[in-house]
Amino acid sequence: MIFALFEKKVRKMKRLLLLLALLLPAALFAQDEQSALRIPDEDDIALRTMDASSPYYYTNLILKYRHGTAPLTPEEYYYLYYGYAYQQDYRPFASNTALERMLSIMSGIDPDRPQVGQLEALIEYGTEAMEHDPFSPKTLNMMAYAYGALGDKEREQLYFNHLNGILGAIESTGTGLTEKSPWHVLLFSHAYDLLASKSRLYNEGRIISRNVQYVPLKKKTHDGIKGYYFDYSRVYRNKPDDVEIRRDRTWQFNNLKPRTYK
Repeated sequence: MIFALFEKKVRKMKRLLLLLALLLPAALFAQDEQSALRIPDEDDIALRTMDASSPYYYTNLILKYRHGTAPLTPEEYYYLYYGYAYQQDYRPFASNTALERMLSIMSGIDPDRPQVGQLEALIEYGTEAMEHDPFSPKTLNMMAYAYGALGDKEREQLYFNHLNGILGAIESTGTGLTEKSPWHVLLFSHAYDLLASKSRLYNEGRIISRNVQYVPLKKKTHDGIKGYYFDYSRVYRNKPDDVEIRRDRTWQFNNLKPRTYK
């Protein structure tokens, strides 16, 4: 399996992802500028999420997240998201057929006049998709949209809060503007979803180090940003032996062959 296969799927979804980002108010995706940035501390995350006496014990966090009985704090979203990397269910290269079905349904929906059957199917497949990736911004977005369109404002708000909580957790780990301050993600798709939530059109990412990729924008922002940096170290650490990640290195010259990261 070659990483290029993932990129091919990403390119096909770009237009749809930007549509999804616009289904919910874009302003609410913004991170609180006053929030302190922090690089995820692996020892701290592992200790706090595995300790049954910790307020961030993973079993309790994921139950609270799934049941929606009480709102989660930014700290809880942070430990929930990055603590997932230590769970057996974390398989960043596993396929998610249910999510693909959601995207297929969404591509045929008229956002102004969705059919009840389509919305119910989105929820059914969304529930299944979250068993494979409980923190996919795409899935959370579509779930919020489907419940809202069906008139279930309580669940719409729940998934909308989850969406913003996960995006906020990712953005709390860096500025995304330099290699030394990347945004840390658990799946390749989460990086592209974050950019889509900001209505950013992007080109293919480029590996610039063992852990970091740079995703250039098709057009620089009004304040001169040309692209964003993402840390994929957790993805690489959980790579199956039969998966090969091969991309041209940005410092390539004199026709050097692409470097393979394992």
